[in-house]
Amino acid sequence: QVQLVESGGGLVQAGGSLRLSCAASGRTYGSVAMGWFRQAPGKEREFVATVRWSGGTTYYADSVKGRFAISRDNAKNTVYLQMNSLKPEDTAVYYCASSPLYGVRTMTREYNYWGQGTQVTVSS
Repeated sequence: QVQLVESGGGLVQAGGSLRLSCAASGRTYGSVAMGWFRQAPGKEREFVATVRWSGGTTYYADSVKGRFAISRDNAKNTVYLQMNSLKPEDTAVYYCASSPLYGVRTMTREYNYWGQGTQVTVSS
């Protein structure tokens, strides 16, 4: 089992920044990569970004490329999502997730552990 706890969400004005954190605990040795997803009301959960624990390879959704940055601290078993130039359409519940699979993984079914989510609201 892997436990994931997100933090850092909140209310911010358009153009502002937030940094989300995701602390992993438990059997983290089975985790190859971490991802951030988001889900807005009435919409499906969508991929945002992913990073591999080993080597730090990253990959982003086109909608956030150039504005968001994912990083990890292996010593702390923590993943971060720095979100800059936020837009109202970034409003959603943000979830971190762990994947045991190699390669770039952008589908929810490719992740087997999920956090409880943290709300991000961007006002116009």
